[in-house]
Amino acid sequence: MVFIVSALACVITYLGGFFTLRFKDQLHLILGFSAGAILGVAFFELLPEVVRLSGGSINAISSIGFGFVVYAILDRMFVLHSHDDCEEHHHRRTILGVASLVVHRIFDGLAIGFAFNVSESLGLLVTLAVLIHGFSDGINIVSLVVRGGGGRVSAIRYLIIDAVAPFVGVVFAYFVPIGDSLMSYILAVFCGFFIYLGAADLLPESHHSHPTRWTTVATVAGMLLLYAVSRISTI
Repeated sequence: MVFIVSALACVITYLGGFFTLRFKDQLHLILGFSAGAILGVAFFELLPEVVRLSGGSINAISSIGFGFVVYAILDRMFVLHSHDDCEEHHHRRTILGVASLVVHRIFDGLAIGFAFNVSESLGLLVTLAVLIHGFSDGINIVSLVVRGGGGRVSAIRYLIIDAVAPFVGVVFAYFVPIGDSLMSYILAVFCGFFIYLGAADLLPESHHSHPTRWTTVATVAGMLLLYAVSRISTI
């Protein structure tokens, strides 16, 4: 099951990239919904699982903040969101940006593998969040290459690299046995990753140059959907 859903993550990344090339005007709504869904997984599924596995350990729960900061550093150090469009920076931004996104996707694969090690229901919910993130990553890859002056062939080549990256994380995480205590810390770190992705990355990007009313509705809809899915999975 875990390898089937990781393959699906690869396909979704492709779809995100091709969607960017064809439907640019609706991306803000997709990103708004994606932000809400990813935040929903973090707050309604990963956080409760951290509390359960750790027995309410403050140290484990506090690791969510560590994950948030680590992901923020990875994101900011590669200046993915820089608006400096000087031609001399285009190539460097493209290469470093793609490298950063590939690292992010390996982390996505780790999240899938570790979540399936806890339970199939948690694995499927984390996979849903990763699929949504993969779609937005496909958007980011193509947008980054196009802004850097690359053509369709270059965009597809980088898209393939980004799409395959989660398999590395899945294979490593799925075959490494980990106890509940350590798993609670790992899931806490990934919870921090997802909070950063939703609140500090996708949500601001969805509001950029667009009215906030409908993007806010889309975000709330994404969170409500994941709340409903997480509650159904516990029945």
